Amino acid sequence: MPYIYDDLLAKIRQIRAENKDYGAYRIFLALQLFHGYTGTYYVVRRLCKTHQLMLKKNHHAKGITKADPAAQASENLIKQDFTATAPNQKWLGDITEIPTAEGKLYVSAVLDCYDGTIVGFKMANHMRAELCVASFILAVQKHQAFGMTFHSDRGSQYTSKMYRETLARYGAVQSMSHTGRCYDNARMESFFATLKKECMYKVKTETLKMEVVKSMIFRFIEIHYNRKRIYTTNDGYPPLMKRRQYYRDQLSKVV
Repeated sequence: MPYIYDDLLAKIRQIRAENKDYGAYRIFLALQLFHGYTGTYYVVRRLCKTHQLMLKKNHHAKGITKADPAAQASENLIKQDFTATAPNQKWLGDITEIPTAEGKLYVSAVLDCYDGTIVGFKMANHMRAELCVASFILAVQKHQAFGMTFHSDRGSQYTSKMYRETLARYGAVQSMSHTGRCYDNARMESFFATLKKECMYKVKTETLKMEVVKSMIFRFIEIHYNRKRIYTTNDGYPPLMKRRQYYRDQLSKVV
């Protein structure tokens, strides 16, 4: 493309070098948010394509929870509507597994539909209900939340008496995916796919100690994903930036 785009291409290369998992659209949003870019997405995409800067997608996350056929499932209240008008209205939960040199590491996470923030997560060498309970309790205590709709699949962890009693204690209304309908919790599964693609698949976790992998996951979520990573449904803002803006707006209405 013409030399007039040299400066823009340099900025694109800089963003790509700092964020190797950004595709053309996230690069476009980063240019708007941090570099004052006022041009079109088409130009950014064309530059990325011409200079071999397009992102390749290779991996897909798979769910690991198993439904308890004897348990009474809750109604699907979310119905694939993963939007919210305020923090702590709709939360999603799920578990994934990561191989390590010391066995499988299980990660239970809770995502807020408002801004995509991972509001709570816990890791352990088991996938019992206690792990999911711990991640939920951490989330409600950390964000002083109450009365949200909580959506998950029909895994035995989420249909357990322990989990349902925990939800009730915090006024949460339980919602569950239909059997065999992965899209019913697609946004949560998308987060785990991102965690694996942008962090776990870059190293051979099966050769690393569990504590090392835990540290990698913690840094990815708390330092990168929640605070820095471009989030397309937030108009490019990282999750916690979107959340802080919400509270600033509410404060200004009161004042």
